[in-house]
Amino acid sequence: MNFHIDNLNSFHLDVLKEIANIGAGNAATALSIMVNRPIGMNVPKLKIIYFNEVEDILGGADIPVTGIYLEFNGDIKGTIMFVLDEHSTLNFLTLIFGREDLEINKDLDDMEISALKEVGNILTGSFLTSLSQMTGLTINYSIPAIAMDMAGAILSVPLIEFGQQGDRALFIETNFLGDEKQVRGHLFLIPSIESYTTILQALGVA
Repeated sequence: MNFHIDNLNSFHLDVLKEIANIGAGNAATALSIMVNRPIGMNVPKLKIIYFNEVEDILGGADIPVTGIYLEFNGDIKGTIMFVLDEHSTLNFLTLIFGREDLEINKDLDDMEISALKEVGNILTGSFLTSLSQMTGLTINYSIPAIAMDMAGAILSVPLIEFGQQGDRALFIETNFLGDEKQVRGHLFLIPSIESYTTILQALGVA
C-alpha cells in the first residue's frame, strides 16, 4: 500500500518526533564526549514543510548560514542537511573549543571547519541511526560536505535534486545548550516519496 505524504497526521509526526528526540539524545552524548563538557539537546519542533518555506525558516535567501549536507541510501534514500545561522555557528565553535575570541566574519581555518563537519556528521548520523534502529531498515550515508554561503545558495543543490521527487521536507528544529551558550539548528530531512511509505510501514503506522 502506498502512503501519500498528504496523509501524514499528528500521530505520525509524534512517532517521527520521538525518533528525532532519541537521535538528539544520542547526539548530545557524543558531542559531550567530543568536547569533554555537558551538552543538552532537545527537539522542540518537527513538521512537514514545503520546499519554498525553507528559506523563510532560515530568515531569507540572503542570510549567511553554515550548511552540512549528506546523502543516504539503502532501504530508503534521500538527503539530509543541518543548517546553522552565523550566530549559532559561532556559539557552536565556542562550545567546541571553549574559547570566547572566535569570530565568524573571517575565513574559518581547517580545524574549525573539520569540527563543524564532525558535529554535523554526529547529528545527522545519530538521527539516521535512530531511524534505522526503530524501523529495522538499512540506511547508509555519505561523508558530509560543508559550505558557508547565503541560504539560497546552500539550499539550491539538495532542493533541486530531490525536488524532482517531491515538494516537501521533514523539518526538525534542534536546540543545544552548554556553558550557557545556546545553539539553534535546523535539520532538513528530504526522503524520496517512496521512502516515506517505507519508513511508516516499517514503523507499523502506515
